[in-house]
Amino acid sequence: MRIYGNRQLKTLPGQTIRPTPARVREAVFNIWRGKISGCQWLDLCAGNGSMGAEALCRGASSVVGIDKWSKACTITRQNWQQLAQTEQKFQVLRGDVVERIKDLDGQKFDLIYFDPPYASELYQPVLEAIANYQLLEQDGELAVEHSSKHWRMQALPHLEICRQKVYGNTALTFYSTV
Repeated sequence: MRIYGNRQLKTLPGQTIRPTPARVREAVFNIWRGKISGCQWLDLCAGNGSMGAEALCRGASSVVGIDKWSKACTITRQNWQQLAQTEQKFQVLRGDVVERIKDLDGQKFDLIYFDPPYASELYQPVLEAIANYQLLEQDGELAVEHSSKHWRMQALPHLEICRQKVYGNTALTFYSTV
């Protein structure tokens, strides 16, 4: 897998994780083009860390990632270690995203990317936790990757949908703070 600047990332073999498709990744970074440099980035269900790696390459000042699977966390840490500049900070947290997100209480992120397994039951509890812990900075945005066929969300406190994009079987719903 390659990211910004034709940089190679390590990936996990097989179909264990579903990396964000290249055209979706490119679309996200085009949409957020003017917001990445110097930002605080949160990567939820990080997989191999490609979104956080891309954020580091584009100048994010810090990146935090959470993934449940220890092998994914190891690969993410290696990828980020290889790409991070001296002044950039990163942290990879292993564990259930609903539980580990509590450890971020009191922190604020400018940009949050959330990409769970599409068929999981994680969407509602994680988005509620982001809203309840007010993890999104006042002018920040949250992008949620999901299936373009099945998406149903209830209203969330402190967050509102600001745009939606569809890329074949993948869709993105963007939230901003209210």
